[in-house]
Amino acid sequence: MPQIHLRAEPGDYAPIVLLPGDPNRATAMASLFDDGLAAARTVNDHRLLFGYTGTYGGVPISVQTTGMGAPSAAIVVEELLRLGARRLIRVGTCGGIGRGVRTGEIVIASAAVPFDGTTATFLHGEPYAPAADFGLVRALVDAAEAERATYHVGLVCTVDVFYNPDADYFSRWAARGVLGFEMESSALFYLAARADAAGDDVRAATILTVSDVLGPNVTSEDSYLPLDELERRTATMLRVALAAATSPAVTAGL
Repeated sequence: MPQIHLRAEPGDYAPIVLLPGDPNRATAMASLFDDGLAAARTVNDHRLLFGYTGTYGGVPISVQTTGMGAPSAAIVVEELLRLGARRLIRVGTCGGIGRGVRTGEIVIASAAVPFDGTTATFLHGEPYAPAADFGLVRALVDAAEAERATYHVGLVCTVDVFYNPDADYFSRWAARGVLGFEMESSALFYLAARADAAGDDVRAATILTVSDVLGPNVTSEDSYLPLDELERRTATMLRVALAAATSPAVTAGL
């Protein structure tokens, strides 16, 4: 039976799925598959949650749009898990707040602060540390180094509000070692860990392009990358994500 939001059946998705929030980015990623977008199979377009399946370097792979925010991402991830997805990599953007983090650079999340309502609902308010899978993080780091991309590895904070008016919003979290704000990873890491604990070999990770930075007297509007430059920088991230996702370290055992 097809899932409610992903109008697909088991077998429509590869075990490895890349997860952009933006449907346009999903299409751009599918265009990088072997033989391009024309050879990719569209497995979902309901609600503009574009999903494609194809191969990259001969390895079966899918890309699936999550939309913005943890509630939407959680719906997509839960349905993907029911459809057989086992390696999930969020490929998105973040607002940089960490020391030395600059626009256009890459952040690879080691863990996500669960400062969102979705993860809090799953946990009933109990403390928890949603972490990325070390093997996937290592694969992303290796691919970033091969691409000669500037990257940072560390904490991100998953939030529900993009335009937060609190004056000390960024400084509180930067002082705790957080590299950037984003809106989906906490729920992704939790759902992957829950599925793995239940007996399925599920692993998740996140790679992000820094689209803007927050600092004293600097807002997202002040620092957001021009769209052509953001597209160029995210193209590097897409190559890194695809190389990591299809590396032998990730595909072994699938």
